[in-house]
Amino acid sequence: MNDFPSNKGPKECLFTRQVLVFQEDKMKTFLKIAAGEVNYGIRGVIGSWVPWTKIVVLDNGTVTIQGPMDNLLRILADKMNFDYELVQPGDRVWGVAKADGNWTGMLGMLQREEVEMAVGPFAVSRARETVCDFSEPVYSENMAVLMVRPSLQSDLAGFLMPFTPMVWLLTLAATLSICLAFYFVTKREASIFGHVRAKPWGAAAMWVIKALTQESTTGLPVTDGARVVVATWLLASLVFMSSYSGILTAMLTVPRVTIPIDSVEDLVSQGDLPWRLEAGSMMYQYYQEATEGVRQQVFEGHEGTFQDCWAARERIAKGEFAGICDITTMKKAMSWDFSMVLCTALYMSKVKVQCVIPPLPPANGLQVRDGQMPPLHDQGTSLQQRYDCYGL
Repeated sequence: MNDFPSNKGPKECLFTRQVLVFQEDKMKTFLKIAAGEVNYGIRGVIGSWVPWTKIVVLDNGTVTIQGPMDNLLRILADKMNFDYELVQPGDRVWGVAKADGNWTGMLGMLQREEVEMAVGPFAVSRARETVCDFSEPVYSENMAVLMVRPSLQSDLAGFLMPFTPMVWLLTLAATLSICLAFYFVTKREASIFGHVRAKPWGAAAMWVIKALTQESTTGLPVTDGARVVVATWLLASLVFMSSYSGILTAMLTVPRVTIPIDSVEDLVSQGDLPWRLEAGSMMYQYYQEATEGVRQQVFEGHEGTFQDCWAARERIAKGEFAGICDITTMKKAMSWDFSMVLCTALYMSKVKVQCVIPPLPPANGLQVRDGQMPPLHDQGTSLQQRYDCYGL
């Protein structure tokens, strides 16, 4: 069963939700803990996602975390009076469903009841809710493309850039036409007035080229017809060369850097920079289940996976591949890069990843069709949900 609608639906943005994930039916136990009825020790699994969760392993083997989710977990443990122990999944991934119905990663440990809680930036989907219970979202995050920052490239054909190919073709055609006109006019007038010119073809071609490039020449015609051709070409050459020199000077003064990738559509339509997906993540499962459109092209064209965006930041900065990451992690990676060398080699696409939000079942019983969030005018959806959904 595909938990997501096709690309034919409304375009929205996938975001990651910072939540705590519990083993199925463990919410009742936590309610008892909060009420002070029991004292409970919890075994939780964590995944690394800087800056939300940074895993630190102490000398004695104890696994701890740093970051906002560590602060949240400590507050919950203090207020709800429970102890916890943290472990890491063996495959170091968040978890996706396999063909036999079993799950990998952190969600697989919840499914097998090896742990009772998972901490991390989990995206919420109906498929994942079959193996765990989600807390209320703490924070929502959009996704975008992270890649190496484009830079100025040497271009031997840069002197042709001021005009389009069509303008250059028309200029070449005009040059050939003036050469022919100058040759036939001078030849005809020479036969009428008895003038003799040596190498008329060479003289005509040389004069037209010198006039176009604004070079001086001494071979001026003495008849009226040829002088009309000369005046016409001199005026055209003046306009052409003035425009060309002005545009070329402006391009050299303020160079422009072309951004080849600014959206997922740009990513799949280019062939210079490969891209990878985060292993065992919601994004991987999302694109893997796509059956058409850009989403399917993203999965079919990806060249492997990476552990997480923070761990892969140096390889992305070197231009080895691009990745689809959450915006907060990308800003953290760009800040780290800037603090090291006072500039950043990373670039974050302006267009967010265009796809559909994995929804939570609404508390008021409103039905969600095919995984799509209700429209903006639907009164059953909270204002915050609608803002997050449509990127307002």
